Amino acid sequence: MVDSGNLRLALASAAVLGFRHGLDYDHIAAITDITSVQARARDAMRYGLLYVSGHATTVAVLGAIAVGFRVSLPAASDRWAERLVGITLLTLGIYVLGTFFRPSAHNHNHARPRTRITLLINGMLWVYWRLSRIFGGTRVEAPQVFKDGYGTSSTFLVGVIHGLGAETPTQLLLFLLAANLGGTAAGLLGLFMFIVGLLVMNTLMCASAAGLFSSTLARPAALRALTLATSAYSIVVGTVFLLGIADKLPSLTG
Repeated sequence: MVDSGNLRLALASAAVLGFRHGLDYDHIAAITDITSVQARARDAMRYGLLYVSGHATTVAVLGAIAVGFRVSLPAASDRWAERLVGITLLTLGIYVLGTFFRPSAHNHNHARPRTRITLLINGMLWVYWRLSRIFGGTRVEAPQVFKDGYGTSSTFLVGVIHGLGAETPTQLLLFLLAANLGGTAAGLLGLFMFIVGLLVMNTLMCASAAGLFSSTLARPAALRALTLATSAYSIVVGTVFLLGIADKLPSLTG
């Protein structure tokens, strides 16, 4: 049986760990991606929180499985997930950097701005369409997904996918350890407190990003500079993750 004082300390530590995890480099990239394409701060906050909810859902499901069945992901999946995140961020950053200099990239006449992941998918579909035309395809226009923007389900789904991030396997081991030491209830409580900390930090990040981007909407030059900086950030962080050296990045929490 676990001492109540030690249990409270462990739960507080889990919340702090979740709070710190919410400030990871890849979280910053994803949240700025979602919020930077919104025309209103309210929409930026709403879509950002949908992404965060999707991310937390993945952690909750995997964590509950780890605690309930006393299993976890293989240690090697840490490296696999890190490189997967790196490829995603690098590809999105490069694609946005290319579209940034096209006049159409700043055309806001469509019903809803498209996220970088939508631009990436449509870019891949465009390449496929061009190749099919070369080899005899007859389709007149390139296929597109989320042509009029993205909705709540697609934003939530992106969060679910990103929940399989570079540090998720390591975090599951912590919940599994708590369950082995104090039982299933202790493991689930630790998981819950971790998610609470994660949600608090990422909610603050969504609010900050929404306010920052909305404040530049009336200043095109500032908005372009901020968008360009976001793209550059994705490229740098994506490269670091792809090389498997994310642990060399300086801590954002001191």
